[in-house]
Amino acid sequence: MASPVTHAVVAATVAVGFRVPLVPFRYWALGILCAEAPDLDAIGFWAGHPYHSLWGHRGLTHSVLFAILLSWVLVRLAGNQNDMSLGRFWCFLFLSTFSHGLLDAMTDGGLGVAFLSPFDPTRYFFSFRPVHVSSMSLRDLLGPHGVNVLVSEWIWVWVPCAVFVAGMTVARKWRAARPKG
Repeated sequence: MASPVTHAVVAATVAVGFRVPLVPFRYWALGILCAEAPDLDAIGFWAGHPYHSLWGHRGLTHSVLFAILLSWVLVRLAGNQNDMSLGRFWCFLFLSTFSHGLLDAMTDGGLGVAFLSPFDPTRYFFSFRPVHVSSMSLRDLLGPHGVNVLVSEWIWVWVPCAVFVAGMTVARKWRAARPKG
């Protein structure tokens, strides 16, 4: 898995892409919550579910179906606050949630991601897997392994996210400064 910080960085990047208003912060908080939610399957891991099972790590909660349903439930609960359309809000939450599995499929460890669960239990990785897998142990994350994970995430995730955000910011300013008509 990628680290929780990196999942939050990606959700914030998705927020910028969707022009999610910074105020109220609840939209950003929900996006970050969605990006972190798939790792709730760690409860199944500690409850004794095998890694490769439906409820195991990178199983159902990392699937497209989970991202669709979680986003739908949160949009229904949050409702329309007139800051964003419901469709744009749903897309933002969906991509924030689904980004979790995409990042995990870029890591160099584990059994892969069950994107099509529960319909197909096959686990997938991308052929390009530059991100070091993060440990679930806090002690490992604070040691040399954690530093290696963060360096690989910084290079392969944070820098591209920063470039995307900078590009979006420049493009929006350029469009706003162009004469109309």
